[in-house]
Amino acid sequence: MPVLAAPPAPPALADAYARLTQAYGGLRVDELSTHEPSPRGAGWIGADELAAGGPALDAFLARDEAQILRDHGRRPRPDVVAGFGLHRYAWPACLLITVPWFLSRRVPRLPAADVAFHRARGRMAVRPDTFACLPDDPAATLPGARVVADEEALRAEVRAAVAEHLTPVLEGFGPRMRRRHRALWGMVTDEVVEGLWYVGHLLGGDEEARAMRELELLLPGSTAPYTGGAGFRTLPVPGGRELPTRDRAACCLFYTIRPEDTCVTCPRTCDADRISRLTAAAG
Repeated sequence: MPVLAAPPAPPALADAYARLTQAYGGLRVDELSTHEPSPRGAGWIGADELAAGGPALDAFLARDEAQILRDHGRRPRPDVVAGFGLHRYAWPACLLITVPWFLSRRVPRLPAADVAFHRARGRMAVRPDTFACLPDDPAATLPGARVVADEEALRAEVRAAVAEHLTPVLEGFGPRMRRRHRALWGMVTDEVVEGLWYVGHLLGGDEEARAMRELELLLPGSTAPYTGGAGFRTLPVPGGRELPTRDRAACCLFYTIRPEDTCVTCPRTCDADRISRLTAAAG
């Protein structure tokens, strides 16, 4: 009788990425095989192209400048454009790492050369050749798996994976943003925290509260190069309820475009305004 080949093992991150897209339709993640080229052109840009800081980054930021001018009727400063552009990329890029960790306890390593972004379609293509996992994970025997001892070791993998991916990207954006090392990593801290917090909310049930607990452990405030910690706190509202909030580690500079408006987690936004806006949104 012929020997039938075993079916290929499912990608280790596929379930987590599928749940991400199901919860947040604005982002779809495609996993590439080891030898499959990363997409380029036709709207795709590689993270390594952003890191290079050349014409590809110029084109990427030109879209942000045009969008701000169209939506708000004023031309932004170049450093503000660069900050917006970094947010557009770093927010979904962090989810590539934090969501599999949160949902599956698997942490991919994604060097900049192995990630591409199609901004208009909300798609990212990744080549996760290796990932960290816990000893009791069924995926521990898969090719590319790296077993770590415990949950704290896995959190260290998350911090290292985000830093490995975004360090060269910050080198591309940094000179245009006129911000020093601490401010840049404050922005990364905010992207990590607020991205997973938002996805936890979308997942429903107790997942938002769990995401907040996990993020407090991931970023307690003493984990360089990250600036500050998750920093969640609560605001009391009538009826005995409490609303979660935090103060951003870095300013997104949106106030330079609309001085009368600030982000709900901006340190410039007082607690009374936060309560008003959060309760209005909930209503």
